[in-house]
Amino acid sequence: MFTGIVEEIGKAESIKTGYMEISAAKVLEGTQLGDSIAVNGACLTVIALTPNSFSVEIMPETMRRTNLGLLRPGDDLNLERAVSLGGRLGGHLVQGHVDATGRLISLTPQQDATIATFAAPGEVMHYVVEKGFIAVDGVSLTVVSCDTTSFDVSLVGYTSSRTIMGQRRLGDIVNLEVDIIAKYVERFVGRGNSGVTLDLLAEHGFLSGGRQ
Repeated sequence: MFTGIVEEIGKAESIKTGYMEISAAKVLEGTQLGDSIAVNGACLTVIALTPNSFSVEIMPETMRRTNLGLLRPGDDLNLERAVSLGGRLGGHLVQGHVDATGRLISLTPQQDATIATFAAPGEVMHYVVEKGFIAVDGVSLTVVSCDTTSFDVSLVGYTSSRTIMGQRRLGDIVNLEVDIIAKYVERFVGRGNSGVTLDLLAEHGFLSGGRQ
């Protein structure tokens, strides 16, 4: 489980079929073989370590569902270690299971921030709501507005400088993961269970929280 608060920007060093080596620093602290690291929001397992890098295996399904198959050596990557039990949840609950990819279609400066608009498939937009959470390339963001085919998020300077969001250009493909709470709510409601309400979710902190 992750929080969507990117710890550092790493770099793809070597990319082969089903394998990638990534240079990093901060996320290597305390990392062991078998640990999980979110790479552009995709949960991957560490299979090798050096003092300055880690390596992961990438399944064909992950390549198809995410933007990892588009990477080239030298590309920057958002990296986050799995959250430790009892640690702070600074963003929102992120599984590292990418639902689909989206495409950056607009960048609009707005005072000290930038409004980024992403086109997304219906299976993603079904769960996107105004002021709700979404992970874009593993970054926890709040939805400013949305319609049936796209959504807007506000990127402050900190997010742009500390993640690869500041490098994104029109037409870029990004990984998207919707808020898992939305899926659980849909399942409960679909079963006719009236025990999950907005008040209950707010009471337990699922409808509020900080993010980058």
